[in-house]
Amino acid sequence: MTERAQHSTPHQQAILDWDSQGHPLSSVFGDVYFSAQQGIAETQHVFLHNNALEQRFCSLAAHQQLTIAETGFGTGLNFFCAWQLFEQLALPSARLHFVSVEKYPLNRDDLQRALGLWPELAPFTQELLAQYVAIHPGFQRLQFDNGRITLDLLIGDACEMLSQLDARVDAWFLDGFAPAKNPQMWSAELFAEIARLSSPGTTLGSFTSAGDVRRGLKEAGFQIKRVAGIGGKWHVLKGQFVGLPEQPATPLNRQSPGPVKPWFARPALKASSRHAMVIGAGLAGCATAASLAARGWRVSLLERHSAIAQEASGNPQGVLYLKLSAHGTALSRLIVSGFGYTRRLLERLEKGRDWSDCGVLQLAFNAQEHKRQGKLADAFPQGLLQQVDQPTAEQLAGIRLPAGGLFYPEAGWVHPPALCELLSRQPNISLLSQHNALQLRRTDNRWQAWEGDRLLASADVVVLAGAAEIKGFAHSAQLPLKRIRGQISSLPQTPQSSALSTVVCAQGYVAPARLQEHTLGASFDFDSDDLSLNIADHLGNLEMLEEISPDLSSRLDIAQQDPNKLAGRAAFRCTSPDYLPIVGPLADQQAFLDSYQALSKDARQIPDIPCPWLDGLYINSGHGSRGLITAPLSGELIAAWLNDEPLPVPRDVAEGCHPNRFMLRKLIRNL
Repeated sequence: MTERAQHSTPHQQAILDWDSQGHPLSSVFGDVYFSAQQGIAETQHVFLHNNALEQRFCSLAAHQQLTIAETGFGTGLNFFCAWQLFEQLALPSARLHFVSVEKYPLNRDDLQRALGLWPELAPFTQELLAQYVAIHPGFQRLQFDNGRITLDLLIGDACEMLSQLDARVDAWFLDGFAPAKNPQMWSAELFAEIARLSSPGTTLGSFTSAGDVRRGLKEAGFQIKRVAGIGGKWHVLKGQFVGLPEQPATPLNRQSPGPVKPWFARPALKASSRHAMVIGAGLAGCATAASLAARGWRVSLLERHSAIAQEASGNPQGVLYLKLSAHGTALSRLIVSGFGYTRRLLERLEKGRDWSDCGVLQLAFNAQEHKRQGKLADAFPQGLLQQVDQPTAEQLAGIRLPAGGLFYPEAGWVHPPALCELLSRQPNISLLSQHNALQLRRTDNRWQAWEGDRLLASADVVVLAGAAEIKGFAHSAQLPLKRIRGQISSLPQTPQSSALSTVVCAQGYVAPARLQEHTLGASFDFDSDDLSLNIADHLGNLEMLEEISPDLSSRLDIAQQDPNKLAGRAAFRCTSPDYLPIVGPLADQQAFLDSYQALSKDARQIPDIPCPWLDGLYINSGHGSRGLITAPLSGELIAAWLNDEPLPVPRDVAEGCHPNRFMLRKLIRNL
């Protein structure tokens, strides 16, 4: 007899049966997740032993990383066993990067039930459960042990996800359900992706030893050997990538993103001292510093003010607002991945004071918006967003509303300075406040930051994270960043307004009170450079509140508010023309235009010319009003560029955010 799990799940989640001993089975594939008798022993034999991980973990040098990729995360047993072995054998500064594809992830309740079967792995399984939130389609990054362990969950079809992965894999765990029950997991297309991500010497272990699998892996460039299995399994596979004289031509590679264009390729790693300067201690700068520090870099964090988070990152409340597209755009995929990463970071802050998962409700303020929201509800799982009618919206918000809308149950508000403090509070980070870097110089293969005739700091690498202020440096002056003034208004909580229980958005937003104060805003002004508070923007914010909810406006006694006495704050957002952030290494503009001039005549060709990089100069800017969602993950993207790690986003998303994209467009469009 089996017990069917009683829960409603979004379409992309696993649906499980449970046998009489409490072991999970996939009801979709009719197969077990692991051996009921010796699941851990199987993992140790098939994947750890056949990839020689014991010896490889022992031989990792300081700051060195080993990357494992897996097809089929399932319950995570292979990941936990690899993590356990790594913790036992590797140097404290070594790192483990684990990439796993899963089309049907378990929901949290099922995962917790399955993980309870391995009490000996509890120190590791509990860490995952604590972060197992906002696991939605696409690339999702989780980190453990202060960043020493990285888990990238790629939620979706294996071929599609791996075709988007930019990584160099050291070892493969091929652990999908049996080929007879899940043939798509063992296709020639998948083997081609595995080969693309491998280098000579990359190893693999596979639980299945089916002939089609052996032949497919050999054709993809692996030397394959059948070896003894364990328990009732006679044979399993181990292998090593040796490559082919010529890579198989398309149809096997048809889903791959193609050759990396030189202007999007990874610059050679030339940093010798692992010391970086990050200029700007807002959210983008603090996130970049944190990601580098977690990898053993020494970071000098330069800030022109007396403390961190003094500009746009200093607002009392920011909203985790996901403005998505139903068409799978680069920005939309970045937002889903970034939301998950930030949402998991927030679990480390004090709920109620520093953040709240109260949810975010986006009102459908007209028929066009209602139609757009319906398309989003069809395109994304209910765990991420839900379309709700007016009565349900009012029940969620605790106040009367003019319409229903789209509800994001895992979202909420954040106190940005607390997040900046969390990220910057690490031993490897030195905050250099009141250090106003006005000029960059490149001397003896090091970057120097100067304020007039005062040398502020120098390092192998510099990351410019000071929003639109980075246009003041000659090297980045050409980046098309635009400042947009925004003003928020702060309203004291009343006994009646305390009923507001979720963030509500229309053209603006209003949040439940933090420390007895509601945040309302924010205005958009493309022309003003004046950050002093003005009455017109306060009045505009109050009008937005009236549009959002006349009921809440009444509860806050808006009619009695004197705009001249309202508290608030103004700051500049910084955005790019395509609304994607600008993240990654930067080339010298004139040398770029000279090197790739041929593109102006034929944009389809890829000149075999190395990119003229500004060695060691990186950008993290242009996050607009989405910084809470995109800036922390962008810090991870910078760290991946600098440490030759798997990128935390699909390659085309990284290319979409790349600083060189504007120079490329200038050439192609002859602008």
